[in-house]
Amino acid sequence: ENTIVLDCDVLQADGGTRTAAITGAYVALADAINWSRDNKLIRASRKPLTGTVSAVSVGIVDGVPLLDLCYEEDVRADTDMNVICTGDGRFVEVQGTAEAAPFDRTELNTLLDLAVAGCAELTTVQRTALDSVLER
Repeated sequence: ENTIVLDCDVLQADGGTRTAAITGAYVALADAINWSRDNKLIRASRKPLTGTVSAVSVGIVDGVPLLDLCYEEDVRADTDMNVICTGDGRFVEVQGTAEAAPFDRTELNTLLDLAVAGCAELTTVQRTALDSVLER
């Protein structure tokens, strides 16, 4: 079995570099697989990807749950969380920290709902990006 390792550098961002790297890495991998299939390096019948993956940051800033924190929001967040989801809304990773004040179950559920919605939007953007590559 061959192993593929993706190394991602985010060259410009206003926070969320880890989540941007994960979301972009999926697009890069899917594009590489499509290229490999087009160039007969992967048989058309093979399905190396079982779904999509994307990641977002969420947090609570001044008592308000927010999606996709920018740097200024991130450093002021009472709660800061990164969430990685599959395209069908299942969780790959949930990593959250109460930076200033503990959060309760209701706030956690609100943040997870925000994250799933954000990842769903990113899945749509990923598919659009990949469709435009395939049309060339």
